[in-house]
Amino acid sequence: MKDTYFITGYPGFLASNLLQQLIQDHQQHIDQIYLLVLPTLKEQALEELSRISSKCALNNKQFTLITGDITKKQLHLDDKVNRVLQQSVTHVFHLAAIYDLAVPKNIAFTVNVNGTKNINDWVITLSELKRYIYFSTAYVSGKREGRIFEHELSKGQLFRNHYEQTKYDAEILVQQIKNKVPTTIIRPGVVKGHSKTGETIKFDGLYFMLNIFDKLRLFPIIPYFGEGTAEGNFVPSDYVLQATSYLSIHPNGEGKTYHLTDPKPYKMWELQRMLSEHYLGKTPKGKIPIPVAKATLASSSIRKWLQIEPEALDYFTVHSSYDCSQAVTDLEGSGITCPDFKATIQPMIQFYRKYKHDNSRQIKIN
Repeated sequence: MKDTYFITGYPGFLASNLLQQLIQDHQQHIDQIYLLVLPTLKEQALEELSRISSKCALNNKQFTLITGDITKKQLHLDDKVNRVLQQSVTHVFHLAAIYDLAVPKNIAFTVNVNGTKNINDWVITLSELKRYIYFSTAYVSGKREGRIFEHELSKGQLFRNHYEQTKYDAEILVQQIKNKVPTTIIRPGVVKGHSKTGETIKFDGLYFMLNIFDKLRLFPIIPYFGEGTAEGNFVPSDYVLQATSYLSIHPNGEGKTYHLTDPKPYKMWELQRMLSEHYLGKTPKGKIPIPVAKATLASSSIRKWLQIEPEALDYFTVHSSYDCSQAVTDLEGSGITCPDFKATIQPMIQFYRKYKHDNSRQIKIN
């Protein structure tokens, strides 16, 4: 029997690209793909789906857009549609979430926690389910420092922002149903653009640093921010998607949690130096303490000019190291490995140069 996929978060960047990766890797085993879409995004989803279906081997009848809302009970699905799904869906990929570091608490809780609870409740009703794949984040570790392992979650940690807190709370809920449904939890590091093309739909995470460098490009000296001794765990989207596609379907992935993080990450000062040298041709000198940088960003006009969320600076100071031994072991023989960051810099910067003035890719700074 062929598989039926149900994907939330469409037409977001990760969900759209995971859809393409799944088709590329498993098309001969796919019967039907259902994509959960907010009513307000249906037109955008139709356009994106038309683009994807025109390039793949599946026919149009194998794709179905379903309007719904994870923040509502039973996902706000039509009863008739829901009965069909309950009797056919074999794999649920839950990617829908608010990923913004500066997200207000109530919005983060509604989408990330309540939304995941509703998905969990719905998943339990699926009679043909083979795997529930939940997209978490390595940063459910919060402010924990030292070596952090894939099997760990609750260690009394505090959190830097509502994004981390609510993704932690949501993963707790997913862990609670692992004895009822076959589950795989994916915890990526900070996802950046494609390792070879540099493509991304938003300039957040490490791109905030490029935004700063772009604004300071005429300054005689480019400073380091903080001591920079914390690890910076940035992984290209294609690695995350390929690994997710493989581990979500392979029998080895059942019941496991994976850190899709860089097994050999660079320190933040090394990343700053590499980006500055490649983008500006300048090696940073001197240091601005993180508290001083954050105090400067208290001014909304400066934040908006630099195009950076102050919450991003919190990741310069917590010394966390993410062990990804389980992921590396289970990916052996697949040909899927995380590339060295150095090998991905040039396409990243080329893409940024081309699209840095595209406001749709820049995060709205308040």
